[in-house]
Amino acid sequence: MNLRGPSILTNIRFQDHPGERELLFEKKYILIRTLENRLITDDELVKLPHIAKEHRYYGEWLMRRNSTQRLIRRLSAPEKCLEILEVGCGNGWLAHRLAEIPGTKVTGLDINSTELQQAARVFRNVSNLCFIQGDIRSGILGDHRFDRIIFAASIQYFPFLKEILYTALANLAPDGEIHVLDTPFYKTGELEKARDRTLAYYTSFGYPEMADFYYHHPIDDLRSFRPVILYNPHSIRNRLRGVKSPFPWIRIKNI
Repeated sequence: MNLRGPSILTNIRFQDHPGERELLFEKKYILIRTLENRLITDDELVKLPHIAKEHRYYGEWLMRRNSTQRLIRRLSAPEKCLEILEVGCGNGWLAHRLAEIPGTKVTGLDINSTELQQAARVFRNVSNLCFIQGDIRSGILGDHRFDRIIFAASIQYFPFLKEILYTALANLAPDGEIHVLDTPFYKTGELEKARDRTLAYYTSFGYPEMADFYYHHPIDDLRSFRPVILYNPHSIRNRLRGVKSPFPWIRIKNI
């Protein structure tokens, strides 16, 4: 894994040869993000998940802020220093927040070099934070083990849920944990309608083929991993309090 690009980006490592499908995904993904007006400026990025109330996606970022606060409280509890990996880190905003937990060492991993360039530039002075461009399934991490592996709004971009979780478990420390959050899961009977909605959404932008990169995972596929639901948006307690997020927060332990 050689460094490339401006020498100032010393906190990012690039995979030597991204695959054709990865390059196509990045091109389409950035295009859709542009059409959605979701690209974030450097000044906005350093403040995320806090964003101006008049921002178009303020409601979504408020949801992400709440889920981030819950995650940070959880990861701040252990007395040991944690080495954390975020898979699908994008522009690195969450990895940056996780790096604020005392004693942590955080790595953000993504195949999207465009957003990683921004992450590396904006967070270049955060000494306990680095970024890697590549695919965790390629073995790019070798035999390195992490105490916590985070999938935040990213696991839906992997086609096979069990495959990616087994891959993550191979890079998890013996007493480690995988956390999946800000991601929809579906009952089997809901899958077809969910896929139709996704196709219709991307078709509205003129790029129906983007639906081929977004996957709808059934909740039943998690059962063999003995998941623990740390946040259930449908629980009576959370319903009474007013649901802050429609997505569950799932923990899987390496046992």
